[in-house]
Amino acid sequence: MSKLILEKFGQKVRNERLKQNLSQEKLAARAGVHRTYIGMIERAEKNITLINIEKISQALNVSISSLLDF
Repeated sequence: MSKLILEKFGQKVRNERLKQNLSQEKLAARAGVHRTYIGMIERAEKNITLINIEKISQALNVSISSLLDF
């Protein structure tokens, strides 16, 4: 079950990033994380921390709850 939540979260991040026409590199720069980290999140390869969820939500200018609303 834990892999499923990572997949759903990663898809939400990817969808929002593409909706805003942002590259992984641009989103990473806005969030203050490495470019490869965004890719790993989107592919559900990384168990993201709450701090980084907040960074990404702020970089996308969306609420944390919108990224977690599956």
